Amino acid sequence: MRQGLATTEAVETGLFGPRSVTWQLHADPAMWLAGICSLYLQALHPLAVAGVVQNSNFRRDPFGRLFRTAAYVGAVTYGTTAEAQRAAARVRAVHRALRAVDPRTGQRFRIDQPELLLWVHCAEVYSFLTVVRRAGFRLTPAQADRYLAEQRRSAVLVGLRADEVPGSVAEFEDYFAGVRPTLRRTGDSEVIYDFLHQPPVPWWLVPPRAVAYQPIGHLAYSLLPGWALDLHGHQPFPRTVATVGLRAARAAGLAVPESVRWRVADNHLRDALDRLGRSAAPSRALLPA
Repeated sequence: MRQGLATTEAVETGLFGPRSVTWQLHADPAMWLAGICSLYLQALHPLAVAGVVQNSNFRRDPFGRLFRTAAYVGAVTYGTTAEAQRAAARVRAVHRALRAVDPRTGQRFRIDQPELLLWVHCAEVYSFLTVVRRAGFRLTPAQADRYLAEQRRSAVLVGLRADEVPGSVAEFEDYFAGVRPTLRRTGDSEVIYDFLHQPPVPWWLVPPRAVAYQPIGHLAYSLLPGWALDLHGHQPFPRTVATVGLRAARAAGLAVPESVRWRVADNHLRDALDRLGRSAAPSRALLPA
């Protein structure tokens, strides 16, 4: 393994590189809860959630989508540029082939229309930023804006233009304010809500699910912004309780040795450190000012 960043100019650093906000934030253990939270948020768009419910096998593979999403984020964040592009090409090919039916009008629509791609991107990235910050990952306002600007590169990979994607906290707030009238609780959003609280498991795992997973699922739901909680309409944990639970979960994750934690979803970060050296390991010291 290389020992320093001095040689990285000649080594593939990928789309973001070790001195990006993305590199640091995406390694935080709170990203797991942020990922689940983003699924609740995405479910509020009637067409986006219809596309998931009508095309996904999440009922037969309850944790597959979460792990596949984590692996994709890992490839885009820590993989080489070629690896990120290959991963994105697979996602685009899947989306290009899928159609769904609008439950309200009966019209068929494409899954990969820009409006839906933009919604999924914004719901995901916004959840990553807000949940991880709430968990205790400190960022200045400028660093938060920089993260969202960096994530335009991810949006381009799925078929969007960088100039049509919000790139700051203020722009994200404007985007959500504009799209909010189209968001609502639907039968499909209820399917996702129920699934994320009680994913189907064999009978012998039902008691452990109730004890170990359901509180996590509801904690992730409780981390949604207030307007999204109002739209879903289910009672969250009190805000203080949710924040304490989130920070406790993050602390437990940080207690896991990095060599183990960074392998949980995928090996892209481990491979990046093999490629770039240990000094590229996620660290607050590498955050851009």
